[in-house]
Amino acid sequence: MKYFLLLLSFVTVIGLSGCGNMSHTASTHESMTHEKTKDEKDSTKVQFTFKGNPESGKKVNLNIQVNNLMGKTVNKFELEHEKLMHLIVVSKDLSFFDHVHPVYKGKGLFTVTPDFPNGGEYKLFADFKPEGSDKNVKTKLIQVAGEQAKPVSLIPDKILTKVIDGKEITLKFNKLETKAEVKMTFTIKDAKTKKGITDLQPYLGAIGHVVAISGDTNTYLHVHPMNEKSSGPEAEFMTSFPKKGLYKIWGQFKQNGDVFIVPFVVDVP
Repeated sequence: MKYFLLLLSFVTVIGLSGCGNMSHTASTHESMTHEKTKDEKDSTKVQFTFKGNPESGKKVNLNIQVNNLMGKTVNKFELEHEKLMHLIVVSKDLSFFDHVHPVYKGKGLFTVTPDFPNGGEYKLFADFKPEGSDKNVKTKLIQVAGEQAKPVSLIPDKILTKVIDGKEITLKFNKLETKAEVKMTFTIKDAKTKKGITDLQPYLGAIGHVVAISGDTNTYLHVHPMNEKSSGPEAEFMTSFPKKGLYKIWGQFKQNGDVFIVPFVVDVP
């Protein structure tokens, strides 16, 4: 158990509500460990407001206002992997994924202009840590105007190897089950030579990042690597899946100044 807590990355489970509460089991950065108890409560209220109706193909600013539970603005935030806020944007069928970083304007206000390639339903995950408080994740379901794409069914990958931007990425698990420590290993090779890539660059201060979201979008996991200073060819992550079912996993890495994202779909028994 001690080993598990030392290695377990930030895991968040949230509900389907417009601004869901979150349960944070553990947060680890190398030797630092924090375990959240069941008695700890969410500390903020967040309002998502678009300056106009969100529409595919159009730039519409999004304001994210963070207040405490008494309605007063939260003014100070802690850096989490080089950013004060991480915003994950996914389509409801999880076929679209984006990871952006809203700009802090002061007095609890963050702004960003999300990209919506098609009309339809999307879910926003705002991931941040108020100074002196626990990590918070707030969500919002939104409807985007414009022509909708055909829904994409979430089907588990039979082979966990993908070729992205000339790189062959393979994902392996030491085991795949719920409520247990699970090690995910990404092995990254040159797709032509099959040689391991060893010059991965830090992305947001680490070799890579992993986001996993359940098929119903109710469960969100943001996972940091076990060895943040590694440069490849392997990137290892520890996490725990709180419930069984389908999950889509996005690994994010950087080489030669370019970030590449590799998605996998797994069925957790």
